[in-house]
Amino acid sequence: MKILVCITHVPDTTSRIAFTDGDKKFDSNGVQYIIGPYDDYALARAVELKEQLGGSITVLNVGEAETEPTIRKALAIGADDAIRVNAEPADSLFVAKQIAAQAKEGGYDLILMGRESIDFNGGMVHGMVGEILGIPSISPVMTLDIEGDSAKMSREIEGGKEYIEVKMPFVAGCQEPIAEWKIPNMRGIMSARTKPLNVIEPVDNETGTQLENFELPPAKGAVKMIDLDNVSELVGLLKNEAKVI
Repeated sequence: MKILVCITHVPDTTSRIAFTDGDKKFDSNGVQYIIGPYDDYALARAVELKEQLGGSITVLNVGEAETEPTIRKALAIGADDAIRVNAEPADSLFVAKQIAAQAKEGGYDLILMGRESIDFNGGMVHGMVGEILGIPSISPVMTLDIEGDSAKMSREIEGGKEYIEVKMPFVAGCQEPIAEWKIPNMRGIMSARTKPLNVIEPVDNETGTQLENFELPPAKGAVKMIDLDNVSELVGLLKNEAKVI
């Protein structure tokens, strides 16, 4: 079975975020980058499926040269080879076009990725890839098991869970608890240095959106302490200041 795992190169969740060039560019100075946490779940499940059923795992990232340490970590975790599309991931449609082109050329049985990236939180790429390729796209996938040429999955829906069975190939946007994150061991780290990392040019440079500027959320306001028995003051603040009632 051939599995394609799409990974993002995103700031660590503890990073302090700032912008430059009149708030038009993200300031990456001093920022630690990681594999997107939801993509980590997808990669971990791919490794488990490979151990169970055999086959190969290819990781794919749309990004420029600075993403290669992140890709090497994915190789250390258990992927067999990697593809880097040499382009800035400008928007969801652009990224989806790159993934779809590689998926079509590689003839993969299964395309896994996180349900969303944690930088823009768009949650659209898996659906777009499925639409471009004309195959099913399911998200957010919480469990995934392969039986022959079919897969059984469960996902969260409003008010409960949904159980789905689908023929391969398909696209899955993954989230916990589909698998436990895997930490690369020394053997994996050493072998990752020699695994193939193919750099290719994008199939299409056209993007559908244009960035205007970034804006940080407003700072949190000060906390007001109210006496336990002063309900009228609490109601007044919620109505007149917080404006939530």
